Amino acid sequence: MKIAVVILNWNGKALLEQFLPSVLAHSQEAQIFVADNASTDGSIAYLKQTFPNISIVQNDDNYGFAGGYNHALKKIDADIFCLLNNDVEVTSGWLSPIIKHFKDHPETAIIQPKILDFKQKDTFEYAGAAGGFIDKYGYPYCRGRIFDTIESDQGQYDDTVDIFWASGACFFIRAKDFKNLGGFDDHFFAHMEEIDLCWRAFNSNLKVQYIGASTVYHLGGGTLSNLNPKKTYLNFRNSLFTLTKNAPGNLLFIIFIRLTYDGLAAIRFLFLMRPNHVLAILKAHLNFYSKLPKLLNDRRQLNQRKNYYKINSIVWRYFALKRQSYNSL
Repeated sequence: MKIAVVILNWNGKALLEQFLPSVLAHSQEAQIFVADNASTDGSIAYLKQTFPNISIVQNDDNYGFAGGYNHALKKIDADIFCLLNNDVEVTSGWLSPIIKHFKDHPETAIIQPKILDFKQKDTFEYAGAAGGFIDKYGYPYCRGRIFDTIESDQGQYDDTVDIFWASGACFFIRAKDFKNLGGFDDHFFAHMEEIDLCWRAFNSNLKVQYIGASTVYHLGGGTLSNLNPKKTYLNFRNSLFTLTKNAPGNLLFIIFIRLTYDGLAAIRFLFLMRPNHVLAILKAHLNFYSKLPKLLNDRRQLNQRKNYYKINSIVWRYFALKRQSYNSL
């Protein structure tokens, strides 16, 4: 079984300097690739000089996370792709339980390891934690992280379980399934594209799983900080994209409720004195409306859409009922 660890990079030379050595030290079972989105910070020259044995795939433009991987993975021959952020530190033996699980469970298409915070290593990391789920209205949450409440790692998620989505920070997928599912949706550019892909896998009866025996540490915000309004824009817009494409049932009702919740989120940003994020949500909605014909066409292409949520509204449970840990939901 050929494993390719593929690190997407855009002007991340400093992050490669910091995090690439751990990947090289602990990934003997895999071939390491850096897929570069036309960096201008000397990343390529640095890699060629410092790590001449690493394979480099050079994209001719910055295609974001979705397009960047779509372009690069076409040029890589492997059975399993590990899509790894350039701000992730891996640990000794991190690949072994995941490779074994893929070998023993051919029905598993996608796997995520335990993702802890690089800066606070006994705490789960925002982007993925111990595996993701989604509510009826498209809001994602994780075992170990709901909105901004993040749990400490006390061994409560040292298990192997089915999840709904795996984090793009460290995302394993069989190459054949990535191809059969059509890869990431380029229109997302960045953020939520892994949830969209996992949702399509779920609707195709493929398994997404979390393996707690494998651990990585994610810095988070290495490319785009949570405080950046562009991240708010992409998250709100792309969440509407994936909900429209993949959700079964009365889509008009679901979208209406979702837009109402987004309005409440905008009001909350106003109270927090973050007006740029209010504008980001407005821009996200306007872009969503402009893309609606394309999204509805994508929706029509799906042969089946299954029930996808365990709870109706994570917003209600978190803010109104004050259930702020996964096990309290």
